[in-house]
Amino acid sequence: MNNLLAGKRGIIFGALDENSIAWKVALKAHEQGAKFTLTNAPVALRLGEINKLAEQCGTVVIPADATLTEDLEKLITQSVEQLGGKLDFVLHSIGMSPNVRKGKAYTDLNYEWFNKTVDISAISLHKLLQTCHKLDAINDWGSVLTLSYIAGQKAFPGYGDMADAKAMLESIVRSFGLYYGNSKKVRINAISQSPTKTTAGTGIKGFGSFFEFAEKMSPLGNAPAEDCANYCITLFSDYTRFVTMQTLYHDGGFSNMGVSEAIMQVFDTEK
Repeated sequence: MNNLLAGKRGIIFGALDENSIAWKVALKAHEQGAKFTLTNAPVALRLGEINKLAEQCGTVVIPADATLTEDLEKLITQSVEQLGGKLDFVLHSIGMSPNVRKGKAYTDLNYEWFNKTVDISAISLHKLLQTCHKLDAINDWGSVLTLSYIAGQKAFPGYGDMADAKAMLESIVRSFGLYYGNSKKVRINAISQSPTKTTAGTGIKGFGSFFEFAEKMSPLGNAPAEDCANYCITLFSDYTRFVTMQTLYHDGGFSNMGVSEAIMQVFDTEK
């Protein structure tokens, strides 16, 4: 504990259960002296254990559907009132694809579900940022983070329309980062995390194979959720004030690898 976030206020989206990266970020932020509110969609609140997390962190849960601007306005306004001042950080940890959940192939998407995927997993970030910007809810030099995956940059079988949503998400990081940086010095970044055994991650078809492949490919192995939470804390802190508009790879080196010896050994037929 070194109070990296002492005196800072924020909102953390997306904590569902103890496996969630957002859950671990909340615990780390609390340890580092931050005050924050927790939020998730009403349906997720019924399925998860977020009230237990709120009790651990001495905070409150404010339900909000991140695809509805009226919900976001209420969430942000109530959070500022609850915390006693404007925000210094926000974690956007939101992603869901009905097509992936229901096993639809990328070549046979249900387009109504595709629209929901993009709205929930990408456009919700724009709605959040636009609402914060209009309400002037984030202090100068504040930090907004969202969670991405390398499928937004490279093709991965089984990731479906979530790959398109992640590509859009990372574009919003860059585009809104320009405007928020110019107006309020607010920085916006995406963390492209290793495959992680969260409730959302393990719901993707072939996740186990993804996980093992990335573990063998990455020089440092897959980055655990706990370490991703630590990385988030550094990006909320004042030590990273000039980092913005970036997709930051937290993946043990996976994103820069062509092939690894461990993967080559799997296919090595020489005896």
